[in-house]
Amino acid sequence: MDEIRAGHVYDTRIKGALRVSGELGALVDTWPKAPRQALARLHTLAAADAVAEEALGRPRLPGERVEDPMEVGPAPDPREALARMEGLYSLLGARSSVPALVTSALVHGELMAIRPFGWGDGLVARAAERLTLVERGLDPKSLVPSELGHRVLRDEYGPALGGYVTGTPEGVAEWIVYCCRAVRAGAQDSLATCEALKRG
Repeated sequence: MDEIRAGHVYDTRIKGALRVSGELGALVDTWPKAPRQALARLHTLAAADAVAEEALGRPRLPGERVEDPMEVGPAPDPREALARMEGLYSLLGARSSVPALVTSALVHGELMAIRPFGWGDGLVARAAERLTLVERGLDPKSLVPSELGHRVLRDEYGPALGGYVTGTPEGVAEWIVYCCRAVRAGAQDSLATCEALKRG
């Protein structure tokens, strides 16, 4: 029975990831102007088969269950989570000289630390990271599957995220470096695919 449930959760996540991937391009223009709406849409796509309809796209409420797949500890309570989300929206709305790789890593890390929805936050966070890379011009054609890079480096993902959640300069820096390596791994995979296609 546990195996059946685990298989269902896995299938649900795969379907959610496919829906998110299919609509990512349509959210690029919305992302910097209305990140709240973009995140709500990402969660609706990611969690359509997993949570009740009334929970889709809205921040979690007090008492609702919050998943911790990376085992980084308790998520902030909903009030603190909303305050931190406002800070994230401000970061996305500001046009600064901060490199796209750094901004995308902060977006990803903050969403994973906050876990604003309670279910599907990992799918949303990785999609938001990629949206940031595309919208900020580092990967304008969306050719770099940073999600794949995180899969390749999956053994490092949890520990690096745990460092980010501590909030220490060292932990945050470690997370940013890890995310840069994940993006590089995704880019290397895309390059290998392009070279294979060129060879016919």
